[in-house]
Amino acid sequence: MTIRRLRLGLNIDHVATVRNARGGAHPDPLRAALLAKSAGVDSITAHLREDRRHIRDADVAQLMNDVGLPLNLEMAPTAEMVGIATKHAPHAVCLVPENREEITTEGGLEVAGLQDRLGPMVRQLMSAGCRVSLFIEADIAQLKAAAALGVPVVELHTGRYCEAKGASRSLELERIRSSAKEAALLGLECHAGHGLAFDNVKPIAAIPEIVELNIGHFLIGEAVFIGLKEAISEMRRLMDEAMAVS
Repeated sequence: MTIRRLRLGLNIDHVATVRNARGGAHPDPLRAALLAKSAGVDSITAHLREDRRHIRDADVAQLMNDVGLPLNLEMAPTAEMVGIATKHAPHAVCLVPENREEITTEGGLEVAGLQDRLGPMVRQLMSAGCRVSLFIEADIAQLKAAAALGVPVVELHTGRYCEAKGASRSLELERIRSSAKEAALLGLECHAGHGLAFDNVKPIAAIPEIVELNIGHFLIGEAVFIGLKEAISEMRRLMDEAMAVS
């Protein structure tokens, strides 16, 4: 049996959150990224927010220069962030919605209503050599809008699936499945992330059209109890098991 390999990206934002709580240098997000690399992750994700609440500009440069893995830079679609991304030209840029009051990203980008604003930014980022993705809800209208903008990748927001219970979770899972299929039909590479954990990742990992999961908060939290390498290894095992039977 041929088993497809689902890529795993680690979001290291909350290593930086702990560091910034005391304003010093520890724990170091770069060290976490290097540990993650040794544990077998395929890429590193970092969200450079407007208020720099976790990842800082200097972190971006270090992650680009010293890790040796593709960097997926999450950022809001603003002129400031586009300028930073074109300066560093990371492997990938994921455009996400952002507001200063939110604790974490609360949903997908409203691409269908922002095409005129997003279009020039997408073209500028792609001209700089960045692989642009859009973090969106599992919604056909958003997928079609993303395809119209010419981006190669979308990342489906899995937060509602992770928070739902019982029949509601089944409905959310089916919505993600249908959207992943539609993404493939539109020629979009499909990623997924937000809220994924040991107890809910398998159904998402089993969706054949999804080729990458980006997971952060849960793995960084679990690392407190079992270690970062061990947390990554267990997530990798669960993903592989799901793919073997999909």
